[in-house]
Amino acid sequence: MDENKLLERITVNPKIFGGKPIIRGRRLAVEHVLGMLAAGDTPETILRGYLWLEMEDIQACLTAEQNRLRIRTVDNREE
Repeated sequence: MDENKLLERITVNPKIFGGKPIIRGRRLAVEHVLGMLAAGDTPETILRGYLWLEMEDIQACLTAEQNRLRIRTVDNREE
């Protein structure tokens, strides 16, 4: 799946988690998925815990964070 298609899975709704990025409009924040991965959970473990979640959703979380870091790096260089 290409990067743009992956990123379509990440949405923002001001009524859910104060507008933090979430997955497909559901009550699962991108930062929560990233935190589980950082804590050592495997994608398979996360998928078992959220039956509606798909591997592409986890990839979308990683892609969104990568893009955020890339943008921050570019912004910092301009200062």
